[in-house]
Amino acid sequence: MQSAVIIGASGGIGGALADAIGEEARFDRVWRLSRRDGLDLTDEASIADAAARVAAGPPPTLVIVATGILHDADHGPEKALKDLDAEWLARVYAINAIGPALVAKHFLPLFPRTGTPTFAALSARVGSIGDNALGGWHGYRASKAALNMLLRNIAIEARRKYDRTIVVGLHPGTVDTGLSKPFQGNVAPGKLFAPDRAALQLLDVLDGLKPHDSGKVFGWDGAEIPF
Repeated sequence: MQSAVIIGASGGIGGALADAIGEEARFDRVWRLSRRDGLDLTDEASIADAAARVAAGPPPTLVIVATGILHDADHGPEKALKDLDAEWLARVYAINAIGPALVAKHFLPLFPRTGTPTFAALSARVGSIGDNALGGWHGYRASKAALNMLLRNIAIEARRKYDRTIVVGLHPGTVDTGLSKPFQGNVAPGKLFAPDRAALQLLDVLDGLKPHDSGKVFGWDGAEIPF
């Protein structure tokens, strides 16, 4: 008996991941968690409550945090220092970095010490410090870089408790969702993925991971992304 948990299942990628995983016979239950049923990444108590619900069922062996924020009705990605806003930066960090770390805090203790239980969070190539040649998008880049470091730390701690646990970041590419909608004009032909295709690509990457991959970030094509 085992379950899978998708955090952010009301979103384009999260919903597609939940649908794809639901078609697999290996999971006895797929938990679709999002703000719609009370889980708020900026509210740790709601994360703890969600973990308690999951703990009452088959143990989770796969947890994916498929959430993220790049813009809203009043804010876009910053193009220059003059665009920085403290409250917006704090919100971006809260959702893109702190929230996934708190999910790990409450859900990793539910993992069994058998097999290769896996925790993944959606990261982004622009969160790579070594790969940053353009600058800009300060809050999004920095929050994803912070997420990557948190995932590395979480992976190290998880390995001490059970050395076959896998903790990774995943870059889904540019997916046809509301997050990328304002920026799709610059996407190369063939590189804008439908959510269902993106989900299958990410699941293929997860299926190919081994414990020694824990703590790393991988793109949709399986290539490791540098920190």
